[in-house]
Amino acid sequence: MSDAGRADEAQITPYRDGPLLVRGPFRMTDQDGNEIAAGRETVALCRCGKSRKRPFCDGTHKLIRFQAPSGREEGRASGVS
Repeated sequence: MSDAGRADEAQITPYRDGPLLVRGPFRMTDQDGNEIAAGRETVALCRCGKSRKRPFCDGTHKLIRFQAPSGREEGRASGVS
């Protein structure tokens, strides 16, 4: 089985014009280290910034016509600033 399909780690998939889908075992915390209870093994995380349930997606990206590719964006710097 490939590394991407391992059952012991999370898989994160950016959906075109939509959320980040997180599947598998993961732990989510806020910037202070407080745990954010996901309540399930698969969650959709907001990428548009307009969800009323942030950090989770509520579908608002469709209403505001958010656009983002499902892969890496061209022209972006490769390092983290």
